[in-house]
Amino acid sequence: MSTGLLALLAFSPILLAAILLVGLRWPAKHAMPLVYLVTAAVGLFAWDMSFNRVLASTVQGLLITLGLLWIIFGAILLLNTLKHSGGITAIRAGFATISPDRRIQAIIIAWLFGCFIEGASGFGTPAAIAAPLLVAIGFPAMAAVLLGMLVQSTPVSFGAVGTPIIVGLNTGMDSATIGAQLVAQGSSWAQFLQLITSEVAIIHAIVGTVMPLIMVLMLTRFFGAEKSWKAGFEVLPFAIFAGLAFTVPYVLTGVFLGPEFPSLGGGLIGLAIVTSAARMGFLLPKTTWDFAPADQWPAEWLGSVEMKLDDLTAKPMSALRAWLPYVLVGVLLVISRVFPEVGAALKGVALKFPDLLGETGIGASFDPLYLPGGILVTVVIATFFLHGMKLRELGAAVKESSSVLLSAGFVLLFTVPMVRILINSGVNAAELSSMPILMARWVADSVGGIYPLLAPSIGALGAFIAGSNTVSNMMFSQFQFGVASSLGISSALIVAVQAVGAAAGNMVAIHNVVAASATVGLLGREGSILRKTVWPTLYYVLFTGLIAMFAVYVLGVSDPLMAS
Repeated sequence: MSTGLLALLAFSPILLAAILLVGLRWPAKHAMPLVYLVTAAVGLFAWDMSFNRVLASTVQGLLITLGLLWIIFGAILLLNTLKHSGGITAIRAGFATISPDRRIQAIIIAWLFGCFIEGASGFGTPAAIAAPLLVAIGFPAMAAVLLGMLVQSTPVSFGAVGTPIIVGLNTGMDSATIGAQLVAQGSSWAQFLQLITSEVAIIHAIVGTVMPLIMVLMLTRFFGAEKSWKAGFEVLPFAIFAGLAFTVPYVLTGVFLGPEFPSLGGGLIGLAIVTSAARMGFLLPKTTWDFAPADQWPAEWLGSVEMKLDDLTAKPMSALRAWLPYVLVGVLLVISRVFPEVGAALKGVALKFPDLLGETGIGASFDPLYLPGGILVTVVIATFFLHGMKLRELGAAVKESSSVLLSAGFVLLFTVPMVRILINSGVNAAELSSMPILMARWVADSVGGIYPLLAPSIGALGAFIAGSNTVSNMMFSQFQFGVASSLGISSALIVAVQAVGAAAGNMVAIHNVVAASATVGLLGREGSILRKTVWPTLYYVLFTGLIAMFAVYVLGVSDPLMAS
């Protein structure tokens, strides 16, 4: 069988996912089980994998999914707990009083608060929180959803306390084989992953600093009475200031602390700096901008859900008390990641499966206390007491979070095992390279030196299909690593731009648009949103690709950890 045909067979599960999800608009819960079966069939019959290896890969995928669902559950549970305790209402009320200028409100709520929520929760949560909050203080529903989608860019690679890197790259790449090569060269997988984390943070900071300006420009152009770009450019100094207030601490935490903290730390520090500056009038425009009166808005802008600031609870709460749980999450994460003895103690409670079904090299582990899910659940228990909650309120939060988990979990039960079969397909009777590696070699031979320009678009495609940076990294990081190795260019850099592109792809992920639209009753108008969000997405992936080309061919960036 020719290399081209084998590459097509290896790509067929991903192609099928694209056709079913995008072309035929199947829901992921129907598409992904079929994609999993096709992947298993290609592994068994084209790659001649043993049935035992396919089964072991599936079990490995299910165990990895357990850890991923634990993180999702903790993130959503904390959010729902704050909803029922009155914390979210207090946070909302605090935002409404900072500035009457809608452009400033958009930057503070959608960009900074959205970045922070992405760092804490991920999984499309920022749009689901920011959109109703913006509607509650007087934004049109469509404008609120658009702004909620645009924030799902720069902070996403480190969303849900680093899940796209910690889970996406760790499980999407053949860390055992790559790690062994690194150890032989006096390095380690942990150092290589940190190098990727640093490069992701630096690239995002370069590309993402202008995102607040882009958000405001789109707000004034599409939703202003004058439909002008000019009103957006009036806040250029404040918008760039707000971008830097997030991206500078974002880069520093990414480089020095690791993948758990950039979005969480950048969002929290940026919020403190920018809200204080706005209250003092620092860099604010001379004029105050607002929408036309609501009775003049087109019907297309309006949702069917009316949001009120007191729609959840009337329980009074100070801003400090409301924010305390999120501050606790940051503090506990820092302690567990920076102090090795604390991390080791938490990792002492673990389920380990070193050789599943006797297949050497296929293993998995689950660290319930060390994973961010454990820390998030710990903070939920603390919040119960800090906010003086009743058991029925906590019970309602658990119930709501469990229902979200079930819907997300079903899709992941097939998606992650599918990815693990692709990655573990390198051990087979046909003596073929694994599917991602074979695809990578074919692409490297076909595209050649301009590949760094295209690499972010592949990450974006994965997020567009799956609605998730984490899943995109699972699907494509080994593929990207393989192409870089075949071309002899920096594999860390190419995997980094995969993660950056996958973050940008969230802006056009249908799954995220639907989720955000549902919170404000705007379902059925997803196409109008996507036609607007596609332009910032194209900017993000193209600029990231150009940075990658410049880094490889002008700066000569290479992998110091992979040097032979």
